[in-house]
Order: sequence, then structure tokens, then C-alpha cells
Amino acid sequence: MSSRNRPIKEIGEVYLTKEGMTFHEVSDTVCSVTEKKAPRNWWIAFFITSSFAALLFLAIGYVFWQGIGVWGNDSPSFWAWDITNFVWWIGIGHAGTLISAVLYLTRQHWRVSINRSAEAMTIFAVMAAGLFPLLHTGRPWFAWWMIPIPNDMGSMWPQFRSPLMWDVFAVSTYMTTSILFWYMGMVPDLATFRDRCAMQGKNLRSAIYGVLSLGWRGSARQWHRYERAYLILAGLATPLVFSVHSVVSFDFATSQLPGWHTTIFPPYFVAGAIYSGFAMVLTLAIPLRKFYHLEALVTERHIDNMGKVMLATGFIVAYGYGMEAFMSWYSADHWEAFTFWNRAFGPMGWSYWILIASNLVIPLTTLWVRKLRTNISYMFFISIVVNTGMWFERFVIVVTSLTRDYLPSSWGTYRATKWDYMTYVGTLGLFTALFMLFVRFLPMISMTEVRELLPYSKPGGGTEK
Repeated sequence: MSSRNRPIKEIGEVYLTKEGMTFHEVSDTVCSVTEKKAPRNWWIAFFITSSFAALLFLAIGYVFWQGIGVWGNDSPSFWAWDITNFVWWIGIGHAGTLISAVLYLTRQHWRVSINRSAEAMTIFAVMAAGLFPLLHTGRPWFAWWMIPIPNDMGSMWPQFRSPLMWDVFAVSTYMTTSILFWYMGMVPDLATFRDRCAMQGKNLRSAIYGVLSLGWRGSARQWHRYERAYLILAGLATPLVFSVHSVVSFDFATSQLPGWHTTIFPPYFVAGAIYSGFAMVLTLAIPLRKFYHLEALVTERHIDNMGKVMLATGFIVAYGYGMEAFMSWYSADHWEAFTFWNRAFGPMGWSYWILIASNLVIPLTTLWVRKLRTNISYMFFISIVVNTGMWFERFVIVVTSLTRDYLPSSWGTYRATKWDYMTYVGTLGLFTALFMLFVRFLPMISMTEVRELLPYSKPGGGTEK
């Protein structure tokens, strides 16, 4: 073991990989997930998640047939569960871009064992998110009208002054960049899969991985182009971490509705997105670590660092909550004060206190303790709690602000229908089923980047045993 790695233990840290791990062990650990026969638990979990995904398609079919009136949306809650779920799913996808781009540019080496899964999570989360505004239009087959292309309808063009149109371009750009970043990072690992399948006589799989690896041979020229392109994509993706959810927040902040018309929404939404995104990474990484025996690659140090990021972003979210309460008083605006009071003590006040408990009280009082941050079971529990709280945050912002506005005679309430529940649960099933297929057939950990952490890859680091 190289002496340059020894100070890690002296400061009380642990290694990013198992001590003494070799290149061959890294490849075997990652490739064994796809090379071995799928375990029974995988099939059971995939059947359950696919069943929930089937509920989604059933719900979508019924919405197509009957219209969005089957949802609980009504006057004045025209935006309800669909927009709540859209914002929640978009937020979950943010951790993937942050881990892959921002942490790469800042040379945070602990990202390498979780970045590939986080990138896949981003893509599947954005896919789930896109369904809700598409269905909410009532006529999703006319979605192409939002694209500024020449048409035969005279001067009819998208309304570019609408933040809803900004969503179309922000989310589509985010999706495109995320797919490119995710796929390009996999190319060297897909080549490893190709070569191992060829040696094992799995000709069909070798051919498929060969096509996907784009003829990668690992030459110096290919590595030079690859690293340059990866750096450029990281630079392009970094602004998206901050811009996409800022644009989503403009859906609310540019309106005149009390509780929405506030300038703190963009940074507040971005911090909340990273908060919930890292929680979802933990929700996915911890079971994978256990079931596929990846403790050598996803160590306690990774869990600890993700807990620290959640602690930091959690306090930014807490600041946002505090500023909302403060400005409702300091502005001396009767409607703003009433909206805040209604959120906390109105008919749906229970949802506000659930989000306070889930996003602030429980995580921000416990994530200070390193012993808890490295307790795998507790971090899995916290990840579920935070994602629950962040969903309720979106629910409080969207629904409670709409149910009671300026005109008391128009006040109403909101009750979700079974089709709301089926659509939401269905997207959870679709997201999880797609992620399980990714884990089963593609490299879920970047072998290339993990190998770079080993002492054998560094000058003077010795030779592999």
C-alpha cells in the first residue's frame, strides 16, 4: 500500500475502496452483477415494480379516454398532484448532474462509486416527471405545438413569455445533456463488458456491447478525446444544475399569487432539489450495496459524505422556510401573512408540519452525528424521511396556495382520486423498474474511474499483485 494513502486513517477517515483492492477485483465486482444469473429477489422486485408500472399505463389510458377530470383537479386547485409530482421528480434528478458534473470539476474523488447510478436515476426521474405536465395539458398528442417549428396555422407560435414554455426547453435540454453524459461515461466500461463476454463465449451479448461501446479500444488517442469531451460536457452540465430547477420555480415565482410571488424560490428550489436528490441516491445505493455485496466500492465514507451534503443543503432549505415566514410578516402584506398562516394552521396544516418534521426536525438534528451518518440503516431511514418531506413541501406550495386565494367565495379544497394515486404510484414503479433493468444489464459503477483511485494507477504507487 502506497504511503501517500496512509494519512487517510490518521485523520479518522476510511478508504474510498477496500484496502488492497486490485484492478481485477474492481472489474469482477462490477461485472459479476450482469454476468451472473439474476437472483430470485431481483425477479420478485422487478415483478412488483413492473406491476406498479402497469398501473401507470392503465391510469394514463383511462385519463386519455375520460380526460383529466378523473383527477382531483378542480377550481381553484387546477394544479394539484400532477404539478406537485412533476416538481418532485425533477428535483430528484438533480443529484445525478451535481455528482457527475460539479463534483467532477471540483475533483471530488468520492463521487466515482455513485455517479453512474445517480446519472441513471436522473434520466429515469426526468422521464417520470415529463409525464405529468404532458398529461395535464389534456391533449398530449398536441404536445408538438410547444416546439417552435414552421406550421400551417399562420402566426401561431409558442408563447415564449410563459414560464411553462421555459420548462419545455429547460427540461428537454437537461434530459439531452444527461443522456449524453451518462452514455459517454459508460463507453470504456461497455468495452470491458464486450471483451469479457467474448472470452466467456457469450457472442450475442458481446456483439450488443460491442455496438454500444462504439469500437472503443483504449488507445491513447481515444482516452485523450474521451477525457476532453467528458470535461466539456461537465462544464455544459454544471449550469443546468442551477438553471433547470430555477426555471421550474419561475412557474410559481412569476405569478401574482400569494405564497408564490417571491424571489427566494430559485435558490430555495435548487437546494431542495439537491437535498431530495441525494436522499434518493441513498435510497437506491444502500439496497444495491447490500444485495450485490458492493461494500468494497460503496464504503461508509461515501454514505458519510452524502450525509454531509444533505446536512448542508438541508440548512439552505431551512433558511428558505425561515425567509418565507419572515417575509410574510415583514412585508406587511395581508394576503402573504394569511397564506403563510393557512399553510401552517389551515385545513391542510397537517401537511405543513409533516414537511417541517421530515425536512428539518429529524434530519438536521441527527445528521450532525457522524456515528449516525455512517449507520447504514439509519441513513436509509433518513433518505425515505427526506423524500417524503420534500414531496409534502411541493404539495404545500402548489395545493394550499391555490385552495385559498384573494377571493373567499372561490375558496375550495382538494381531494386526490384513485387515479391520482395510481398515476403517482405508477411512476414510482416505472422509475424503479427502469433502474433495475439498468443495474441488471449495464455497468452501474464506473470501473474506469474507480481504478484511477487505486494506488497502482498512480506514479510510484507500486504494481498490482
